[in-house]
Amino acid sequence: MPAPLAAWSSRDLPGKRSTQYSYARRGERPCVLAQASRSVSLWRRSLQLAPERIEALQFDWWISGHDAGASVTRADTDDAPARLLLGFDGDEASLSARNRMQFELARALTGEAPPYATLMYVWDAQAAPGTVVVSSRSDRIRKIVVGSGSGGHGQWQRLRRDVVADYRLAFGEAPGRLISMALMTDGDNTGSRAEACYGDILLLDASQQPLDGSLQL
Repeated sequence: MPAPLAAWSSRDLPGKRSTQYSYARRGERPCVLAQASRSVSLWRRSLQLAPERIEALQFDWWISGHDAGASVTRADTDDAPARLLLGFDGDEASLSARNRMQFELARALTGEAPPYATLMYVWDAQAAPGTVVVSSRSDRIRKIVVGSGSGGHGQWQRLRRDVVADYRLAFGEAPGRLISMALMTDGDNTGSRAEACYGDILLLDASQQPLDGSLQL
């Protein structure tokens, strides 16, 4: 992997086949190529950023293919060709008993707890852009659909988001520190294939300069 990806690593999920992540080029641009075949895993890095420093999030991706029946709105079809996950810190003691039990189970299975809250930007095959979905597996994971259907396939797409506003929309509260960022392409629930390329992921400050932890390929 090239130097910009030195801080990134694969994170497998217990009992699941792993999506393959590799360095590639698409449309003459460098990218992280994600190829899922009935699989799911993360490609992630750690961060330590105060939310007030993040003026905007700008990211590029290229959707190559996905199952038309997949949708993050249902647990049995919860697959997507492209996802960008942001993990936030918070007071775990304030969580419900059910959430705390889930976190303890995650620690036992993987050796670490999940973030206090995960905000996920998703390209979905069916749900309309702007749809907010609470994960059926944990209400500490909220998804925002930022693109859908087959529109824009086969070309680079650039998206820009207000992370703090999106977090408030999804969770109804202010975010804590941003502690992780991850890519995820999956096809495990529908037993399908999916492919996407991820380009630059920029966390921008008020002067529109990339913050530490941004991915610049």
